[in-house]
Amino acid sequence: MSSSPTLREPSRRVSPKAPAYWRARIAAAGVALWCAAIVVAVLAARTHGWWTPLLWLAAALLLLVPIPWLLVVPRLRYRIHRWEITDIAVHVRYGWLDLTDEIVPLSRVQTVDSTQGPLMRLFGLRTVTVRTASSAGHVEIACLPDDLAQQVVAQLVTIAGATPEDAT
Repeated sequence: MSSSPTLREPSRRVSPKAPAYWRARIAAAGVALWCAAIVVAVLAARTHGWWTPLLWLAAALLLLVPIPWLLVVPRLRYRIHRWEITDIAVHVRYGWLDLTDEIVPLSRVQTVDSTQGPLMRLFGLRTVTVRTASSAGHVEIACLPDDLAQQVVAQLVTIAGATPEDAT
């Protein structure tokens, strides 16, 4: 009896700047939660009744919840997020609770895009999106250094253009 083939891990990591970028995005959401914590704490300080301890608890939770996400999640994501382009496919692995492997055959590629929002621009990062005709739609290679992302786009366009099939 032969053993079944195993999926190997993609060989390339995202940019070392990715954890700082993810931390900045989480911090922006954290600021909103911390502002909400202040509002709830002010309400708790001005009210008296059976719900006052619940308000203090809510304020504490709103204050504390972003901290593990700021400290732990970016490092976990960086260890897990990987990508690779071979002669036949794009393979991306991501997640931190649920791990996802997405593999797109290059013969199915229809378009290749790259995006860079203001925060990504600040960190010198870019996301490359590979779109297909399938119902799955697309796969993203997130948090690549800007210059590498441009090389990846050029490489994918060249490989996809050389593929004789019509990607439908």
